[in-house]
Amino acid sequence: MHHWLLLSITVAVLVGMLLPLQALLNARVGAVAGGALFASFLSFAVGTLALAAMLLVTRTPLPPMRTLTTLPPWLWCGGLIGAVFVFCGTLLVPRLGAAGMICLIVAGQLVGSLLLDHYGVLSQPRPVDAMRLAGAALVGIGALLVVRPWQAG
Repeated sequence: MHHWLLLSITVAVLVGMLLPLQALLNARVGAVAGGALFASFLSFAVGTLALAAMLLVTRTPLPPMRTLTTLPPWLWCGGLIGAVFVFCGTLLVPRLGAAGMICLIVAGQLVGSLLLDHYGVLSQPRPVDAMRLAGAALVGIGALLVVRPWQAG
């Protein structure tokens, strides 16, 4: 296995391990400081400051304002989707637990990714095949085993 691929896999797994912690931290902030919406706002504010600091430290050149104003409006939805993710994670982790919430989100990400890949949304099409469907089914089964909705009472 190529070392860059191994490093990329390792980084992805480590970042993935941080997502439930982020949701738990945000939920705790929400519990003591006025709810999930404020906690999500605070999370994005801190993240924005951290990214601004990284831009300064790395001396990353900013694109001209003209470039930003000519972007199609739908390209700005990435930030909106991120806000929805953080808000829902903050709202749902107390109800589903960190593992349940992350499992369900991963299952949703996989279904969405398969559809986006299959139809080539913003990239080359990568058709869904039996192996990819089997993998998605296993993730779905895993999410059900973690969440156990049949035991909810």
